[in-house]
Amino acid sequence: MHKLLVLYPEPADPDHFRDYYVTNHLALVRNWPGLLAWRYSFDVAAAEGEAPYFAVFEGDFADAAALSAARSSPQGRQLAADVANYATGGVVVIDYPVRDATG
Repeated sequence: MHKLLVLYPEPADPDHFRDYYVTNHLALVRNWPGLLAWRYSFDVAAAEGEAPYFAVFEGDFADAAALSAARSSPQGRQLAADVANYATGGVVVIDYPVRDATG
């Protein structure tokens, strides 16, 4: 499995971010090819002190090739372009292979 992690620093207008993200952006996520599962949260906390992020998104893909295909798809390009409509605090995008720690 391969994971996409999107971290959102505090936006200029948190209410607009939440409303736009839930109403518009997640509608685009639902149509993203190759996405096996996804989750998000606005309740980001740090173990100590202030959390450096306002929101988080996690997406699961079969492998790195599936993520790459999803990103280059028309839906992926539309998702990437849409970020500017709500993420005024910027965005950190990370992806990595998930390793099973059992055994």
